[in-house]
Amino acid sequence: MLTFFKFLLVFMNGLLLQTVFAQGEEAFIRKTLKERMPHIHPIDEIKRTPMPGLFELRVDGSEIYYTDASANFLIQGHLIDTKNQRDLTEERLQKIMAVDFKSLPFKDAIVIVRGKGERKMAIFEDPNCGYCKRFERELQNIDNVTVYLFLYPILGKDSVDKSKAIWCSKDQSKAWQDLMLRDQAPNPTGCDTAALKRNVDFGQKQRINGTPTTIFADGSRISGAVEMAQIEKLLSPAKP
Repeated sequence: MLTFFKFLLVFMNGLLLQTVFAQGEEAFIRKTLKERMPHIHPIDEIKRTPMPGLFELRVDGSEIYYTDASANFLIQGHLIDTKNQRDLTEERLQKIMAVDFKSLPFKDAIVIVRGKGERKMAIFEDPNCGYCKRFERELQNIDNVTVYLFLYPILGKDSVDKSKAIWCSKDQSKAWQDLMLRDQAPNPTGCDTAALKRNVDFGQKQRINGTPTTIFADGSRISGAVEMAQIEKLLSPAKP
């Protein structure tokens, strides 16, 4: 029993020393980079990577850099695990950029249901976005899904005007699809369009910088128009 407690004491002391050492490394990296590169945004987090001697820096919320223990070098790029064929940087970004699906402001979305609508996805789109039109064509092939469409007019005044016309249409879903699939613009009408500004404000807080941006039920997101196969892969399975 005494031997076990001695082992436990040594083990705990080892963990404590590792923690103190890691904190010292982190403080040194922060101090050195602040002195050498004062223009860089404040560092949110520093952590070791699986690659010996390489540290991950998370900056300005969602920017990833890498440095050595001496902070002599700064690397911007993707860290690839060649043995396991994994993009560690992309995996980390997906985790950082994940959005709690339940936190989305669904009252400000246009709801489009196909089939039973058991699977869920949300999309932020601009009516003047060419990639969004391509994406909408792909979505026509997806069944058993509920799409929460957030009008996200960030490409100029005409985008705002079209979004207002769609939002104020009697049948919002039809107006959206008429425009994106058939190039038929809705007739402008008046209504409360404060939802559009709320969408933009929410998107900016979530760092949604381009359209289309799709958020899935597990919180993961992708940017740009993707193929149907990838959409099916990322959609959460339907309930049995």
